[in-house]
Amino acid sequence: MNEISGVDISHDKQLEAVKNKLKPPPMYKVILNNDDYTPMDFVVDVLVQFFQMNGEKAQQIMLTVHYEGKAVCGVYSAEVAETKVMQVNQYARKHQHPLMCTLEQA
Repeated sequence: MNEISGVDISHDKQLEAVKNKLKPPPMYKVILNNDDYTPMDFVVDVLVQFFQMNGEKAQQIMLTVHYEGKAVCGVYSAEVAETKVMQVNQYARKHQHPLMCTLEQA
């Protein structure tokens, strides 16, 4: 403790050291990949339903998937990204579409 100010300097240094060690969790991009069979309107539906996009934004992302081969749908923590990938892939299979959703570290 600093006798002049009454402040515990060692505690402040320890707190600063802990803050420097804490890092935000890694984030992951959720990606839709193009295929030759999944209808465009189904992809738009997926984007609206699972990524809470409005119709216009979903249309833009769907066209990016179609013309560029893939597009990022969002960036999330690992658990949320894994859940979204699983939900989209299950939904696509349930409707007999080969649409693939994947993730990669941002």
